[in-house]
Amino acid sequence: MTSGPAGQAAGSSVPPITRDPSRVQRRATLRTRDGVDIDAAYDPGPDPACDLAIVLAHGFTGDLERPHVRRAAGVFAQRAAVITFSFRGHGASGGLSTVGDREVLDLAAAVEWARSLGHARVVTVGFSMGGSVVLRHAAISGPAHGGRTEARVDAQIDVEIDARVDAVVAVSAPARWYYRGTAPMRRLHWLVTRPVGRAVGRLGLRTRIHPDEWDPVPLSPVESVPRIAPTPLLIVHGDRDAYFPVDHPRMLAAAADGRAELWLERGMGHAEHAADDALLGRIAEWATASWTSATAD
Repeated sequence: MTSGPAGQAAGSSVPPITRDPSRVQRRATLRTRDGVDIDAAYDPGPDPACDLAIVLAHGFTGDLERPHVRRAAGVFAQRAAVITFSFRGHGASGGLSTVGDREVLDLAAAVEWARSLGHARVVTVGFSMGGSVVLRHAAISGPAHGGRTEARVDAQIDVEIDARVDAVVAVSAPARWYYRGTAPMRRLHWLVTRPVGRAVGRLGLRTRIHPDEWDPVPLSPVESVPRIAPTPLLIVHGDRDAYFPVDHPRMLAAAADGRAELWLERGMGHAEHAADDALLGRIAEWATASWTSATAD
């Protein structure tokens, strides 16, 4: 399946995607504004009349086919429609991973797809790298930008996308870039920055990593958070996260200046693998409540 501008499928061999109660998952290839094909899937959820869609942004080396991503999507789909997708360089998507930089365009394509399917409310839920992406995406597509995403994708191109969101959840997200304070993060930096590491990523982890360093360096998560309000924001983190210790979520919450909720989960490790069904259900409840509250207002 090919597509036109992000989230607008054209020339598809797949039946049209409609809001029906069949719960049959539909697949699509979305095209980002910088020309990358993104593998995506849609579950209409339990109620075809529900205006809420949750867009799930996975962590680094994940993709929409990974069991932990499918499990999270399955829990969310008990309460709302769900869009999952594979970031660039991951799974069946095209391109190369930029480890959180141009990935905002992938997320924007998925959010636009949700809007095109008729969902009036869209909540993004990101894990680890995906958590940093949903924060930055919300910061640069929020009310201050009229709901349009403005992301510099190279030295000459500024991209604007109608990809506003109605609430944001960041799970196990870093607060700052280039963190090397834990052994897992030192291994990750080796994977990303060394040719042999990138080969391991490509061959062993199904993740194709761009060899170039960021230029310019994107807005960091902690710099993004103050720009998200008044969009509701939930920060979720485990107190046994081996990648990012609890100073990261606390730094993010402090940057929100009282305009975000912080859940520090006792005994939880890192990202999708560590989020049990009960926690995922609570996140889905929060997303539904934020939508209900916004509708009431």
